[in-house]
Amino acid sequence: MMRCAMPGLLLAAGFMAMTLVTPQVAAQDVQIGPVTKLPVPRYVSLKSDRVNLREGPSKDHRTRWVYQRAGLPVEIVAEFEIWRRVRDADGADGWVLNSLLSGRRTALVAPWSKVKDETFIMRAAADEGSAVVAQLQPGVIANVDRCADAWCKVGVGRVEGYVRQERLWGVYPNEKID
Repeated sequence: MMRCAMPGLLLAAGFMAMTLVTPQVAAQDVQIGPVTKLPVPRYVSLKSDRVNLREGPSKDHRTRWVYQRAGLPVEIVAEFEIWRRVRDADGADGWVLNSLLSGRRTALVAPWSKVKDETFIMRAAADEGSAVVAQLQPGVIANVDRCADAWCKVGVGRVEGYVRQERLWGVYPNEKID
């Protein structure tokens, strides 16, 4: 096993992948946002290394949390004027200025995993039998290129490959992304 310059990325071969289950959003739960006219809920990412999560939709509301990780995926669950109510992978929710969010799709690799040294396989193709490109540790941020047929093509640093969709937080089960 060889560690790469990207934290959480392990380059290796020959490990079995685990099947994990993530929450699903039912079709009837998707609505149209009153401000953007885009689907709510939907995933986006943080644009900046410093984003305040507030209790309410104004700067007068107390800051609950400060995110310090650009690219972190969050789920928009509500809209109000220039504010978006978001939820993170840990379930924390609050309000963020829309200007601090990006439409760029990213995903966290298995943030729910609590197993020490657990890794998740990135493959050369969208097939369980294809070559292992890398092993990803839980919590790694991956850039999502596309998703189809239960696989997502992702990139972590300069490494690209395919990860099973159910191992990612930041894409919905069976969501197609082009």
